[in-house]
Amino acid sequence: MKALLYKLFEHSYLDRSESREVLIRMSKGEFNESQITAFITVFLMRSITTDELAGFRDALLEMRVPVDLSEYNAIDIVGTGGDNKNTFNISTAACLTVAGAGYNVVKHGNYGSSSVSGASNVIEAHGVKFTGNVEVMKRSLDACHFAYLHAQFFSPAMKVVAPVRKALAVRTFFNMLGPLVNPTLPKRQLLGVYNLKLARLYNYLYQQSNTDFTIVNSLDGYDEISLTSEFKVFGNQGEMVYTPEELGFHRCTEADLYGGTTVEAASKIFDSVLEGTATPAQTNAVVINAAFAIRTIKPEKSIGECIAIARESIESGKAKQSMKTFVEINDK
Repeated sequence: MKALLYKLFEHSYLDRSESREVLIRMSKGEFNESQITAFITVFLMRSITTDELAGFRDALLEMRVPVDLSEYNAIDIVGTGGDNKNTFNISTAACLTVAGAGYNVVKHGNYGSSSVSGASNVIEAHGVKFTGNVEVMKRSLDACHFAYLHAQFFSPAMKVVAPVRKALAVRTFFNMLGPLVNPTLPKRQLLGVYNLKLARLYNYLYQQSNTDFTIVNSLDGYDEISLTSEFKVFGNQGEMVYTPEELGFHRCTEADLYGGTTVEAASKIFDSVLEGTATPAQTNAVVINAAFAIRTIKPEKSIGECIAIARESIESGKAKQSMKTFVEINDK
């Protein structure tokens, strides 16, 4: 690690194999927290390269606990986090909205490190017990079209660095890795990122795969479609910029999407969206992200059709029922 740190401090870069090796050694406990903190801090001060990100991803996938849910052909809906906006759990609510519409979702998530409430926080707040049991996941998908994989159960390196990430409380390259290392290796993904540079990096990586993908970025810095500004969408079909108004939405403010200062506060907003009692801004943010996920699954549908499907999932109570069934299956 000392040699690697000197190399990085001298503004050199790691190649793909070096990146892979250092993360494998990190997960085996070969480095102390101070060394890990120093290593992570380097990537807070300069951009990560494609080779470095690919090498880190290689390591996490190599060490993962594999989960075969390929028969469900599910989608993952996830944001990188690290946008410093502290929104409520928009992508998790979008997952349940898509599930309520009848499409399979396998979400890979973790506790919040750069925000108050990560996906694991809000799901755990409902009494869910995280599991590595594939049969439970299949039962959940069969019953409500949704399964959840808590990252620390499936990626040893994520567990090792969790204390450091929490202590730093800022975005790190692990925010970037999370969406790339879902143990089920889903062939469909909606990914939200906090800037266009990162969007282009992911776009390059996804183009080297057989993934059906959509990458979204709100141009004012949200790692999801926030409807607070114009937003850009990258996908298998190319790139597009949208305004909220052209899709029939009112533009909202940062305050409209604020998740509060506690997991309980964020969880209350999450519930209100699924129950149909949230503010129009909160509901619309979930609807538009769910809509682009549905369009990733069904590219032949117009975005207007997908918005209508997502809204009906909430207004009919199907999204709420998916969450209720998911909790019942996973609270044992």
